[in-house]
Amino acid sequence: MTRRAIVTGAAGFLGSHLTDRLLSEGWSVVGIDNLSSGHLDNLSLAQRHRNFEFRRGDLRRKLRLPPADAIFHFASPASPPRYESDPIGTLEVNAFGTAQVLAHAQGLGARVLVSSTSEVYGDPQVHPQPESYWGHVNPIGVRSCYDEGKRFLEALCMAWQRQRGADVRIARIFNTYGPRMAPDDGRVVSNFCVQGWKGAPITVQGSGRQSRSFCYVDDLIEGLVRLYSAPADTGPVNLGNPRGETTILDIAKRIRRLTGARSPIVFIERGKDDPERRRPDLRKARRVLGWEPKVPLTQGLARTSEHFRVLVREGKA
Repeated sequence: MTRRAIVTGAAGFLGSHLTDRLLSEGWSVVGIDNLSSGHLDNLSLAQRHRNFEFRRGDLRRKLRLPPADAIFHFASPASPPRYESDPIGTLEVNAFGTAQVLAHAQGLGARVLVSSTSEVYGDPQVHPQPESYWGHVNPIGVRSCYDEGKRFLEALCMAWQRQRGADVRIARIFNTYGPRMAPDDGRVVSNFCVQGWKGAPITVQGSGRQSRSFCYVDDLIEGLVRLYSAPADTGPVNLGNPRGETTILDIAKRIRRLTGARSPIVFIERGKDDPERRRPDLRKARRVLGWEPKVPLTQGLARTSEHFRVLVREGKA
């Protein structure tokens, strides 16, 4: 019998890649998205599949959700410009939307996998960040709508699990990149690729010495699929790349070389509450999921750069 999944945020960067993976494994998928930050172009492959159905809907409001064996909850803005421009909506989808998903799943006996984020660690004082670290978050800052929204999402999931036996898994997703990132989402890899291919100045916030470790999207999706099948009491799991931590300035230089741009690197004001360092402690994912990323940064950036070259050439970025 074909398993049926609901993917919320299906038209987004990660939601669309996850949708394609589930369809390739024989799932029937209902994708739900309000298209506030997602794009139907991301679902071009899925929409040609007979087992895919798209429904436009907003989880901040009561929706009539279909029956399903699993719900993958990815509905939320995820880039700073997007969530900072709609802080109330970001809080609402992570609170009301998650509550609606959990209640619907409980009524069906369905399993839920929710997308949380490394932002729950804030600007960390522990490095790298293990799941046991409680974080260092500004609860009233400009990023708090996302940071605290995801912290509430996690707390709600764990409360449902303890009090009502919810079958839920929590993915703490670290910096992920790859094709289908929105060209205007404000994240460094997409920003630099678009700027490089357009020959525009490459804008680096602050000194560029702040560091991240980047995970290619195909690796991340593999981690999510494995986490879905993990034991019920697994708790939050970091999914990201623990290797190759590098500075934002280094990423800018790499992408400038890939695009062949002669663009100057221009330093601009740094965003408020921007973390200084970010890298996952992956011991739990290795132990529980037998997973860690495989795609090297050089290879992943080349694939991503090519994606944005096409978008720029076609006037879509």
